Amino acid sequence: MSHRRLHILVALLCTGLWAGAIWLGHSNGYLRFLDRLESALTDARTLTRGIKAPPDLVTIVAIDDTIVKLAGAYPLPRAEIAEIVEAIARLEPKVIAVDLLLIDKGPAEGDAALAKAFAARPTVLAAAAVFPNTVQPSEESEGPLAGLPKASRFLLPLPAFVERAEVGVANVATGQTGTPLSVPMLFRTRDNIELSFPLRVASIAIGDKLTIEPDRLRFGDRPILTAADYALPISYYGPRHTIRTISAANLIEGHVDKEAIQGKIVVLGATATGAGDFFPTPFDSLMPGVEIIATAITHLLAGDGIVRDRRVRIIDAATTILLPMLLVGLLAWRRNAVGLVAVSAVLLAWAAANAIAFAHGQWLNAAVTIAASAPPLMLFGGIQLWSGRHSAQHLAAQNKLLEQFHTPGLQQWLTRDPDFLLAPVRQDAAVVFVDLSGFTSLSETLDPDATRGLLQEFHALVDKEVTRCGGVITSFLGDGAMILFGLPEAAADDAARAAQCSIALCVKTERWIAALPPQIALRIGFKIGAHFGPIVASRLGGRNHQHITATGDTVNVASRLMEVAARHDVRLALSDTLRGAAERTGARLKTGSLTGPVEAQIRGRSGSLAVWLWRNEHPAVNQHTRSDAAE
Repeated sequence: MSHRRLHILVALLCTGLWAGAIWLGHSNGYLRFLDRLESALTDARTLTRGIKAPPDLVTIVAIDDTIVKLAGAYPLPRAEIAEIVEAIARLEPKVIAVDLLLIDKGPAEGDAALAKAFAARPTVLAAAAVFPNTVQPSEESEGPLAGLPKASRFLLPLPAFVERAEVGVANVATGQTGTPLSVPMLFRTRDNIELSFPLRVASIAIGDKLTIEPDRLRFGDRPILTAADYALPISYYGPRHTIRTISAANLIEGHVDKEAIQGKIVVLGATATGAGDFFPTPFDSLMPGVEIIATAITHLLAGDGIVRDRRVRIIDAATTILLPMLLVGLLAWRRNAVGLVAVSAVLLAWAAANAIAFAHGQWLNAAVTIAASAPPLMLFGGIQLWSGRHSAQHLAAQNKLLEQFHTPGLQQWLTRDPDFLLAPVRQDAAVVFVDLSGFTSLSETLDPDATRGLLQEFHALVDKEVTRCGGVITSFLGDGAMILFGLPEAAADDAARAAQCSIALCVKTERWIAALPPQIALRIGFKIGAHFGPIVASRLGGRNHQHITATGDTVNVASRLMEVAARHDVRLALSDTLRGAAERTGARLKTGSLTGPVEAQIRGRSGSLAVWLWRNEHPAVNQHTRSDAAE
């Protein structure tokens, strides 16, 4: 297994372990800070879903500011509440749900009137569970109720009221933002279990026997899917008054249609400003508690609540673990824009799927998935970025190093086209050879470092001038160089630039030699040969090492022209073919130092060749040695 695959495997394994730890930690109650994020995300998903019309099953009768003003006091006297309950009962509701804590005694006449009113129709009264500061789960280790938190006690209505009505606990469970996210369906003390207020109302309205099963409740054959510990998640329909709300004052005055009450579940609760029973929700910053209770009752009756049962939690766990591994895998698959686009696409798809599932009643925990995905993704992405930059710097250093062995133009061309010159190419090109004369004998008497220094200076001079003229040095041949004009692609002015480069090399090399110490300058010279014609450009070499060069008669003639320059005691022998090709492009060569043409014999070639010769009219160095031909 390669190092890269091993690193990816380790990254995926660590990601999976991290995600699993996040899931287990949150499931066991150790990462409650994620609940605040989930509450905010739930609000966002609810707003994205938008307002929806509730089923016409529940009507709220509100003890609002109008009835409080008429009564002149809050809380309302028991006699006033009795009058409201009686007015509701006359319109024949299915169930009357009184979301008021009637735990304290009032005037005897008022309490008696209210108890009598409760007997007129099926009625459910609200109770409250009081929990200790630290809620501990039940000590039971088996059974579906083992996970229920234990209340220290229940605040129950007066016995006189309980004799005439059923009782349910009206507590709601709020998130860290204060928004009620669910309503517990079951409550317990050490020796008692109570149904929630909405569940008690729904059981009377439905009329079927309530059965408690693992992870859900059942009315006869009708299941009610709940979240962990038998909590009913709340999915808000909209802002306040989305569920039909009637003022108690209008009800008493007879200004309410019977259809709004008859056969409906009527929830009586306080919405007056001084009641203090308000909660923030996604649609409304002050939602009356009675409307939250009414929403829960509607969910139980209509089955349109949001589901977070065992099946949804299994999907949630799988998503929490697999999504981070998929994202890290995509980053490992492509460490470039393709990988980032793939990761972004998967994240958008997950966010859309999560929102769509929520809109269709499936509550997948987004906060836990984000907590499981974000740290590994950022850590692995940061490592990939660092590794990519490190690799880029390493490759840049290698590329810079390779550029010292290849002409930059060829290097860039090979980067764009790795197959460049794998197949030989026949074309016209200009070939220039330059060589130091007398250098071999000089190097026998010089220190090796001094010899290297001379060659380095000479090569740098040639490289600078060739680069300026747009040529390519295919190789440095010891104390000489082979130069091509026509690679990596042919141009119309190749011959003109080759001629200009040849003359410039003569001038610059003369100056360089003149600047050397006399004991060196008097012993060396140089010669240049330049020709134009057809060549074959290709890669030569074996599997592990190749170089780009040119072959053909044009190359041989250019090399032999250095001998012609030596025989005529000049610096440059430039073929008439090259000069003609240069002038056909409109170039005008400086002819002050060029003489010719002369007919010259080329070694190893029949016939003669017209050649132009370049001689410096004001030589800076008088040559005492004439070893040009010998070398």
